Amino acid sequence: MSLWRGEPLILASKSEVRRKLLEAAAIPVAVDPADIDERGVETKHANLGPHEAALLLAREKALATSRRRTGLVLGADQTLALGTRRFSKPAGRAAAREQLNTLAGQTHALHSAAAIASGGKIVFEVVTTARLTMRALSGEFLDAYLDAAGERVTTSVGAYQLEGLGVHLFDRIEGDHFTVLGLPLLKLLAYFREAGRLP
Repeated sequence: MSLWRGEPLILASKSEVRRKLLEAAAIPVAVDPADIDERGVETKHANLGPHEAALLLAREKALATSRRRTGLVLGADQTLALGTRRFSKPAGRAAAREQLNTLAGQTHALHSAAAIASGGKIVFEVVTTARLTMRALSGEFLDAYLDAAGERVTTSVGAYQLEGLGVHLFDRIEGDHFTVLGLPLLKLLAYFREAGRLP
């Protein structure tokens, strides 16, 4: 017997981490990534803060997939900011090293947004924030980390995955684990209970 009631949740994202988080919570998922130009959306709305930018991207993804699919569609996005400076996925090893050098010894914020669309309209949205303090990083450590992580450093903002080798970068984390991984799961589950999708 499943806890989830109704058709599978449609995930408008290619993120393996988000899919696995939902499936671990016994939510059946159908993956149908949104086809949007994320950098184009960000450029068009460059005046938005990182919190608002994450939510805008989550909305755009949910709406894009909802226009062609029936049922509940989940869009999600995450932004990383050090003060007012926003970071994107690094283009390669050199960019990853530069980002890590900038973040080292500092506290940055991860803003994880989720938006649920149904029938081409947003029915729920939320953003949660976690603050992560990176330890001081030597050049020797950075070389070893980048060698060990390989191309994975280009697949997430900040050039790390906290659930993997990225844990070695940090001294302190404030905020829930799911926010750090890119999905405000506790808030989503509360919405699904209110909507009658979960008991």
